[in-house]
Amino acid sequence: FYQLTSAGHARFPDTHADLTLQMITHIRDTLGPTALDRVIEAREAEVQQRYHQEMAGQETLEDRVHKLSEIRSREGYLAEVRQEEDTFLLIENHCPICEAATHCQGFCRSELNTFRQVLGKNVSVERTEHIVKGARRCAYRIKNQQSK
Repeated sequence: FYQLTSAGHARFPDTHADLTLQMITHIRDTLGPTALDRVIEAREAEVQQRYHQEMAGQETLEDRVHKLSEIRSREGYLAEVRQEEDTFLLIENHCPICEAATHCQGFCRSELNTFRQVLGKNVSVERTEHIVKGARRCAYRIKNQQSK
C-alpha cells in the first residue's frame, strides 16, 4: 500500500487538472454559480444514465453495489466493497477528480446524488469519509432503508 503526498503527485505531469480548474473558475466568474451548477447537473444526468445501463439486470442491492464498485474502479477510483451484515461500505481509495472536487464541491454533491439514484429509492447512502475534507479515502455506508 502506498499514498503519494502532494509533493509526490507534483512529480508527474498533469495539466488536465489545471485546465479543469481554469474552466470551472471561468464558468463561475463569467456565467455565474448557477451556470456551473447546471453544467454539473448535466454531467450528473449523463453519468446516471450510463450507470443505469451498465447496472441493468443487477437485482439485489449487493449486486448493484458490487457493480457500482466495478464501474468506479474502471473510472480510476480504486473502489472496493466491504459488507457487514445488511450494510455495505463502498470505499474509493483514490479520487481522479480530486483537484476539481476540491475547487468545486458540486462534483461531490453530484456523486452522492448519483449513488442514491442508481442504487434505488429505498436505499440509504451516507458518505462517512471524504478525501476533500482530509480523509485518506471516500467511503459510503449503504443499506436498504427497511433494514434500519
